[in-house]
Amino acid sequence: MAQFTLVIGNKNYSSWSLRPWLVLKQIGVDFNEVRIPLDTPQFRQEIFRYSPTGKVPVLQHGNITIWESIAICEYLIEQFPAANLLPTELAARALARSISAEMHAGFQNLRQNMPMNCRSHFPGKGMKLGVQEDIDRITAIWRECREKFGNNNGDLLFGHFTIADAMFAPVVSRFITYGVKLDPICQDYAEAIRHLPTMQAWITAAQVEPEHLEQYDNQ
Repeated sequence: MAQFTLVIGNKNYSSWSLRPWLVLKQIGVDFNEVRIPLDTPQFRQEIFRYSPTGKVPVLQHGNITIWESIAICEYLIEQFPAANLLPTELAARALARSISAEMHAGFQNLRQNMPMNCRSHFPGKGMKLGVQEDIDRITAIWRECREKFGNNNGDLLFGHFTIADAMFAPVVSRFITYGVKLDPICQDYAEAIRHLPTMQAWITAAQVEPEHLEQYDNQ
């Protein structure tokens, strides 16, 4: 099988990059990692070598290029069916796909006002217009998944790890950074994501990155 190469931005800031990185690490796939720091001359010089959109993440697999985090996750589902990156039960599988797409396309208020910053803490910041509504919807999704499909099978949305967990992992990071208060079900889920060894590895790497982006660090 051809080698995978995943092109990502800064681990501290790039929520989109975290998602496919986490999937690859969770299922134990060897891959080359190319990290290009965001908002730098280096990024503008290098990114179009890999990405037709000029954005991260990008997965290269032989002569195939896949961009957009949700498309990369779907590609990995096809490449590694034994990894069970979607639930096997039909209703759960449909829900997992739906909430993954909703996360990919939505929650703009949360994204804009609570950008991912793994090494910082801004409790109480970011609660601008519309953010609480996004939080309420996200926590409703988490409760529905845990109550319907997750409780008897493990600690994640559908028990075991799926692409839905990867899609929401950056939200967990945001909730930690901004001190968002969660109900017990959602707090337990957030802690389960936070303590995944793969998530811990990402956070540890993020904390020692040399780049500091003012628009994300000065909240």
